[in-house]
Amino acid sequence: MILVVDVGNTNIVLGIYKNRQLLHHFRLGTNRQSTGDEYGVMIHNLFQMSHIDVRDIEGVIISSVVPPLMHVLEQMCQMYLKKAPLIVGPGIKTGLNLRYENPREVGADRIVNAVAAVELYGGPLVVVDFGTATTFDCIDGQGNYLGGAIVPGIGISTEALYQRASKLPRIELEKPKKVIGRNTIHAMQAGIIFGYAGQVDGIVGRIRAEMNAKPKVVATGGLAELIASETTSIEEVNPLLTLEGLRLIYERNAG
Repeated sequence: MILVVDVGNTNIVLGIYKNRQLLHHFRLGTNRQSTGDEYGVMIHNLFQMSHIDVRDIEGVIISSVVPPLMHVLEQMCQMYLKKAPLIVGPGIKTGLNLRYENPREVGADRIVNAVAAVELYGGPLVVVDFGTATTFDCIDGQGNYLGGAIVPGIGISTEALYQRASKLPRIELEKPKKVIGRNTIHAMQAGIIFGYAGQVDGIVGRIRAEMNAKPKVVATGGLAELIASETTSIEEVNPLLTLEGLRLIYERNAG
């Protein structure tokens, strides 16, 4: 079995694979103040609840967009799993040709998503990841990573409304029945949900025109299903795309 770990700004998502099959996946809050011991205890408890023997873990791979946590998680892997983790970064084999001005600037999560999407769906593609930031990643028909767009995530935008507009409340992200809200909460929910759906369709439309192609549009991330149902451009939702990409990259580097 292998442990794959995707460290985002808001959540850490873990997956346990056995023979290319995802057996379990877990989601933890990202806490930059947590120590290796604290993460070790959390993972040990999750393994116990899922009847996973830590001795069965043959390898670990981590992708992270939170640099301060890398040393903490490497230390945790060595202490609690007795394994040195494989880190997604410069020099690792991905099988992806990056046509970016500076490939080192591309977030590890974006690379991992692109690797999985090309393997599962072929090209051309647009991968939309609804995370702390919403990212659009473009892959051509030959599997080349072209670049993309980055916009503030849904959670960031919602929290900004609450913090910067004194009379607006903090709300739950739920889809309202109508776009014309009859109260403040429904009006905010309509603006955020339908506004982001329109943003996705607008950006994808411009990407298609620029690529001069009709790429398949795949969405991932915690809020993908909520937004995808209101768009006309998203064709596939795969919430665990990043975990699949980590497994693929691990296999390409395991030797």
